[in-house]
Formats: sequence, structure tokens, C-alpha cells
Amino acid sequence: MSESKLRDQSLDFAVSIINLAKDLKSKHETIISNQIGRSGTSIGANIREAQYAHGKPDFIAKLQIALKEANETGYWLELLYKTDYIDEQTYKSLDSACASIRVMLISSINTSKEN
Repeated sequence: MSESKLRDQSLDFAVSIINLAKDLKSKHETIISNQIGRSGTSIGANIREAQYAHGKPDFIAKLQIALKEANETGYWLELLYKTDYIDEQTYKSLDSACASIRVMLISSINTSKEN
């Protein structure tokens, strides 16, 4: 898996999450917008940190944290959809992007563990 593709997609996803959080805050929703803002942007931050990891175990650990954050973000997206804060199209688009990042992270983690 291309690490730059993972970095690029996680950055694009973070931008989408920031825009979503801004929109939620304009609707006076602050609890979930703060949570999804943190978890959704943390994915890319941990992927970036992995670039300068102190060895393979640290690299894998950073990617595993990013994976956990992506999973948490998926939860917040589902909750926002089920509480009618976001429409189905927005949910499907963001959830698909998040799932794609999770798949790439799992692949990168597994490859790193095998090598």
C-alpha cells in the first residue's frame, strides 16, 4: 500500500470532518462535533507520526492508533446519521471514505507485521 495515498486520503478526510464539525456547530450541536472533530483529524495525525516512528513496533503502534480513531469516527458518523444531524448521502460518502482508510490501515499494519 502506498503510504502517500494513505496520507493523502486521511488529510482529505480530515478536511471533510473539519467542515462537518463547523456545520454541526452552526446548528448548535457541540457534543458530537467536538468528538468527531478530534477522532476524524487524529487519524491523519497518527499516520503522519508513523512516518518518523522509532522502529517497526512504534510504526505499527501509530497505525493501530489511527485505525482505532477511524473506527471511533465511523461510530460518530453513524450516530449523527441516526439522530438526523446528517443526511444519508453525507453519511454514506463520509462513511465510505472512512472505511477505505480503515482498509488501507489494516493492510499496512498486516504488511508491516509480516516483514
